[in-house]
Amino acid sequence: MASRVTAMSRPLVFETMGTVVTVVTTEPLDEAAAASVQAAFAALDEQFSLYTPESEASQVAHGRLGVRAASASYQETYWAAVAWSEATDRAFTPHRPDGVIDLSGIVKARGIQAAADALVAHGHTDWCLNAGGDVLVSGVQGSGEPWVVGIVDPDDRSQLWSQFVTGPGRVAVATSGIQERGEHVWRMAADDTFTQVTVAAADIETADVLATAILAGGVTTLQHVQSAYDIDVLACGRDGKVWASPVFLD
Repeated sequence: MASRVTAMSRPLVFETMGTVVTVVTTEPLDEAAAASVQAAFAALDEQFSLYTPESEASQVAHGRLGVRAASASYQETYWAAVAWSEATDRAFTPHRPDGVIDLSGIVKARGIQAAADALVAHGHTDWCLNAGGDVLVSGVQGSGEPWVVGIVDPDDRSQLWSQFVTGPGRVAVATSGIQERGEHVWRMAADDTFTQVTVAAADIETADVLATAILAGGVTTLQHVQSAYDIDVLACGRDGKVWASPVFLD
């Protein structure tokens, strides 16, 4: 996990999509709300997991089902991923080098948002949802203070490197790195510039996709997306050099 929340209370914790999800609410989370949150992730995992042979994503990946013959929700997700690929000059891509369509780079963020929608539908306005280090928040902590997301040190996973105070227009924080999952992105930069990238944005899909894109594309992609999107970035280079938006230097 590349980032973590510094304040937690009565969390709901469960495993899904190959990661651990933690949900903190200021008001007690009843069974119906907890079930809805878990179901939101489970539905997308069932459809898009490449580890489940009969999932729709696996059928497309192995050529048993064409994209144009897939469900409307699959096609919408696929074309959204393609649009992100075009927007990042292919630094983010749903197409693996072996030709397999892999939508995991966008599906987890959509699971987080679907779970967030479930919380709102059950009347929760103040909460923090952390899925494997990608964080989406709403409102404030029980103390009335903003939610604070800690960014783990890329060289020492037991220590915090920085923190981000959430607020209007900055409710999503996503981190992509190589320390825990290894080289899991398809690099474009010849020098493999970054080892960890954190992006804060107004929505979790933008934060998650652009963190992955910058990790894959290096400095050129970082400069491109910073000029194109309203985001804050904290990135660590393999040589120890740091690129940071001013908010991370406070």
